[in-house]
Amino acid sequence: MSIFHRISNLGPSNNKTNWIFILPSLGLLSLFGLPLLALVFRAAGTDFFTFALSIQALTALRLSLVTSTISVLISIFFGMPLGYILARWQFPAKTIVELFVDLPVVLPPSVAGLALLMAFGRMGVFGKWLSFFGISLPYTTTAVILAQIFVSAPLFVRSARVGFAEIDLRLEQAARVEGGNEVQIFRYIMLPLAWRGLLTGLILAWTRSLGEFGATILFAGNLEGKTQTMPLAIYLGLERSLGVALALSVLLVLVSVLLLGIMRKLEKH
Repeated sequence: MSIFHRISNLGPSNNKTNWIFILPSLGLLSLFGLPLLALVFRAAGTDFFTFALSIQALTALRLSLVTSTISVLISIFFGMPLGYILARWQFPAKTIVELFVDLPVVLPPSVAGLALLMAFGRMGVFGKWLSFFGISLPYTTTAVILAQIFVSAPLFVRSARVGFAEIDLRLEQAARVEGGNEVQIFRYIMLPLAWRGLLTGLILAWTRSLGEFGATILFAGNLEGKTQTMPLAIYLGLERSLGVALALSVLLVLVSVLLLGIMRKLEKH
């Protein structure tokens, strides 16, 4: 019997040392699960639907859905070609480009917001030029979308890059032999074969946009009906209306669970 077969057969009934692995695992799982259970319990203890259907909650929900959807569509439009380039092309500055793509993922949200403000704020490096044309981005709905794109688009690009990179290179070469150009290869070969990676990236980017807080509050502010997304309404609700904060938090948890479930299903196929 191989060592891998013996390991796969190990279990609590035939190995008395399994607790060494089980107890630490349960401790971390408890840290993940107990706060969420407490959140749902407290939300259920209030008039949940009254708060969830309040004007403040619905306004924040509508703004979050609209801005996150727009940000994801923009990320797809610009990020899909970039993911394809990073997956299939070789060029001297590729490492630097990959660094710029991955950097927003690890940056603290407050740093991302400050960077956007320094770039596109009224006195920012590029904000002065925008002001010359009468364009002001900070504390607008457009600023919310830009902040969401900044933090979420890299997730789509990374997922698209993986999806395109997994396609057999011989299929691409065969298409070129048959006379296919780059656009035809991308449309008829790459997209149909990489759709799972693209859909996974879309879900990750949309979820990240929906939950964005730090960069948004620094760059766009917290103006109800204009820049106040669901995470910002939750933050404000801690001071004004805990019921609204709880209701919106539960809605975000439910959406996240649903989207993660879809992702897990895609990974199994």
